[in-house]
Amino acid sequence: MSAPAPTETALERFRRMVAQNPQNGLARFSLGKALCDAGQWSAAREHLAAALATKPDWMVVQILLGKCDLALGDQPAAKAAFQRALALALAQHHDGPQAELEGLLAEM
Repeated sequence: MSAPAPTETALERFRRMVAQNPQNGLARFSLGKALCDAGQWSAAREHLAAALATKPDWMVVQILLGKCDLALGDQPAAKAAFQRALALALAQHHDGPQAELEGLLAEM
């Protein structure tokens, strides 16, 4: 019996999606989120910024950008990203993210 073919990882799948359609904001978000989960902050930030360019009021992407900046040691950029995300959370009536962002900003 031969071994089963290896399955495609989420990172590989999302990289392929971005390669096929670099302007797709959802593909960029998905790859950026997977890269965040893998601790690849700089690469994640690049894709999240591209995703945000497709939809500037995308609160979750704004939060993840702030987390990337924080992990990369850029506290001023992280604080600015979290403040933008908080404004979006308030405008969009997202109580859970609002509380999370208020906590993150208070810690800074």
